Parts: sequence; structure tokens; C-alpha cells
Amino acid sequence: MSLVHPVNTSLCLEKLCESNYQKLFSLIPNLCSFRKQATGETTDKPALHLTIIERTKHTITVELSHNFNQDLKDFMEPAVKIRIYLDANLAEVLKDHARPQVSTVYKNPAQSVEIMNYKWRLNYFLQKWLDHCLQTNYKFQSTGMC
Repeated sequence: MSLVHPVNTSLCLEKLCESNYQKLFSLIPNLCSFRKQATGETTDKPALHLTIIERTKHTITVELSHNFNQDLKDFMEPAVKIRIYLDANLAEVLKDHARPQVSTVYKNPAQSVEIMNYKWRLNYFLQKWLDHCLQTNYKFQSTGMC
């Protein structure tokens, strides 16, 4: 995938996280109601797996992934770990299956440009993947509200 380099990465990252929040809740309207796990199904595509990792008053941390090979039950990809900020209506990628969490890559806060660019790439990937999942019409069972 070619790299996109926004002029104002900070502002664009915030808008991207807002957009990803809206897309996540369009894909999984009752995401807050799931206790541990949920599965989204669609025709002729691998299931989409949602795992609730952590829940606080204002955040939910989830992992969203596919299992492309049913023989390998533990092989989930892209395994995107996402923190959802319910009070701010933001969804931020923390890491994915191929890239570690930003805090393990950049330990020096002075590397703010590199940190912002790294976060941008993670969240831009999520945006494109969510677009694909929305176009594919995955359906999750609904049970309640946040």
C-alpha cells in the first residue's frame, strides 16, 4: 500500500479516529453490549471476530480479526487491537498483528513526528479495512446498548 502523508498529521489523525469510531459502530451497532466475544458473518467470506479485552467507564479495548485458515484456530489476522473512547467518540489502533504497540517502538517522546506517523499508518489501515468490512455487509447479533 502506498503511504499517505497528510500535511497536518495531528488533525488528520484525530479526524481519522473519529471516522473509525463511526465506522466501527456502523459495522457493530451494539458493540458495547458484547461481554467477551462476538462473531460477524457474511456470505462467502471468513468470519469477523470481535474480542473484548478490557472495559472501563469511558473506554473499551477490543481486538478485531479474521481467521482465514480454519485449520489454524489460533491464526488470526489482521488482529487489530483498538481502544474505543466512548466519551470522545474516537477509536484508535494500538497495534496490529504485524506491528507492535507504538510505546514499544518509540520510547523517546521527542520522536513525536515519528510517533504521529506510526499512529497514522495504523489508523489509516483500520479505516480501509473497516470500509471493506462495511461493503461486505458483515452482521453481528445485537443485544443492547453501552
